[in-house]
Amino acid sequence: MPSSTGSRLNVGGKDVPSVEDTGMFRSWSQDEDYIFGRALGAMPHRSNVTIKYTEDTPPYTAPEIIYTSSRTMGRDPNINLKYNLTWIFPVDVGFLYLVRLHFCETQLEVTHDNQRVFRVFIYNQTAEEQMDVIQWSGGNGSPVYRDYVVLVPGKSQAKQGLWLALQPNRDVIPKPDYADAILNGVEIFKLNQSDGNLAGPNPEPPMLGPSSTSSEPNQKKTTPKNKLSQSMIATGIATGAFLAILINICFLVHHQRRRKRSDEFGTSLAKSSWVPFSRTWRSTDENVSTLPLELCRYFSIVEIKAATNNFDRRLVIGAGGFGNVYKGYIDSGSTAVAIKRLNPSSKQGTREFWTEIHMLSQLRHVNLVALIGYCDDQDEMILVYEYVARGTLRSHLYGNDNPTLTWKQRVQICIGAAHGLNYLHTGAKNMIIHRDVKSTNILLDERLLAKVSDFGLSKLGPTSMSQTHVSTVVKGSFGYVDPEYYRRQKLTEKSDVYSFGVVLFEILCARPALMPSLPKEQVNLAQWARKCYHNGTLDQIVDPRLRGEIAYDCLNKFGEVADSCIRDRGIERPTMRDVVWSLQFVLKLQENAEKNINDGHGVEDVGCVDLDTGGTQASPSNPRGEVSASDFDDLFSSPGHVLNSRSSWEASSGGKSIQMGWNNSISNSKDERNSGIDQNL
Repeated sequence: MPSSTGSRLNVGGKDVPSVEDTGMFRSWSQDEDYIFGRALGAMPHRSNVTIKYTEDTPPYTAPEIIYTSSRTMGRDPNINLKYNLTWIFPVDVGFLYLVRLHFCETQLEVTHDNQRVFRVFIYNQTAEEQMDVIQWSGGNGSPVYRDYVVLVPGKSQAKQGLWLALQPNRDVIPKPDYADAILNGVEIFKLNQSDGNLAGPNPEPPMLGPSSTSSEPNQKKTTPKNKLSQSMIATGIATGAFLAILINICFLVHHQRRRKRSDEFGTSLAKSSWVPFSRTWRSTDENVSTLPLELCRYFSIVEIKAATNNFDRRLVIGAGGFGNVYKGYIDSGSTAVAIKRLNPSSKQGTREFWTEIHMLSQLRHVNLVALIGYCDDQDEMILVYEYVARGTLRSHLYGNDNPTLTWKQRVQICIGAAHGLNYLHTGAKNMIIHRDVKSTNILLDERLLAKVSDFGLSKLGPTSMSQTHVSTVVKGSFGYVDPEYYRRQKLTEKSDVYSFGVVLFEILCARPALMPSLPKEQVNLAQWARKCYHNGTLDQIVDPRLRGEIAYDCLNKFGEVADSCIRDRGIERPTMRDVVWSLQFVLKLQENAEKNINDGHGVEDVGCVDLDTGGTQASPSNPRGEVSASDFDDLFSSPGHVLNSRSSWEASSGGKSIQMGWNNSISNSKDERNSGIDQNL
């Protein structure tokens, strides 16, 4: 089987010219040009270690410098558990690729099994669930490699990203010592097409540094003295033949092993349903460039109907402006998924469909809901996500019979969601602004791990240092939209910070962002909670079920963080990175208070008042407790900023959509879709 090399990387190290290779005349490039996002990890290097080659991994596999240099995720386990260490390789579609990964533990602290265990993902599939280099290689300083064959389907002339990602696995029992991952080298070989053809442009390698280019033979001189001897030609032919045979053997062995393990990554990828988009990116937004997307799994409508029992209404687990969400099962019933089906009458949903695929197919983070695939078959538009078992955060705060979340659980959920938003703002290649942060777009898994979801309204942030914002039509959800964004129609990442601040108060008080049934000054949660915080009465609007749980210092710091997020001017709000650190400090304050209790010290009870969120409350100035259309600027914007149109409030609300949001259901009326702000609850 003919092959050609697409990429050969010295991960975490420098360029390695061919003259420094172990007799195979291979050039190895450094890997930084291929790393996705800004998370570069760490590069431990131990030059004095002796590499102990074995019969399975002989010296010609890779030179010692490949195994003495490496890239890890770093020493902070809290950070490591929040992201994947990811590389992207541009490859041609329509080919099989042999991906060879080189590993070698050389750090002095990693010498035994189960110290560093991690997952390996290749092309959005799990290649290894429990990669333990020491266990596989036999010890520190012993190299090992693994080969994986991947089909990158399609007929496009454009290149596609072949993703490689590492993720710490702390689910192993007993729990590994380190939340970390390691990689030393990568080789990618393009194998032939089914017709034996290797034609097609190869991936462009990154620019080589001086160390590489200076050591290559000078090809410009063609005098007889510089002609290759017949013996060198013979050596080259023999070397090439040996490599081709070696690759064929690896492919055949791996193919046989995959046939025996159909439930693992090796399941015959040639028969996989992982196929590319047949269409290009579609958008009505002129600021979004068109590009082919081939980064997620394709499902036929037959597969979707099988997964949902022909869209059985008993499997509906949610509904929104996009359409119904079903719980389904794929891969012979072994994997639970959430399947979101587009409502054909929703024009907005069509835009959201392509936006969500475009955004989520390029993102991988533990605090973001993963997009598994899509269906664009027989006029259906369907998105398939990982199934997040416990549903929305809102359903655990009010309007449901779910068990009450403890205060500590709520703070941990806040931290997780903040990590996800921070990754969108700083960890991806380009800043992404979510634009619809709210409690129904934060999901909880079986461990109450928060996952940010619903990227249908997301926008790419500024793409250059000279840009400070993105000018765009205002979209979002009532009660969560940044007033500054609404007034100026200039979107920044600080708009997400504002919305998250509203969510923080929502978590603390267990009530919706807007409640028209309350007295006027209490209708808008952000304004009401901020007023209480500055008056020193925040404890009076805390969820009564948390009475006695929250230490005063913890409550005050939490209020400070939430208040800073909803300041009037975006420039005065913190970044999501700052919010993460502040919330971690809040959690530490609570843990210290609980420790004091366990040590026999007391923690003062946080004073709370019952918050009647069920019925209409009256006030002297408003005996019926109603909100008029003329009051709308007070419940939506900061004081003094008035909406332009009374009819906008009357059409988009009418007391209906907000009440329905309180009941955790959705309204799809024409009036709501045509309003200036998307309901999208």
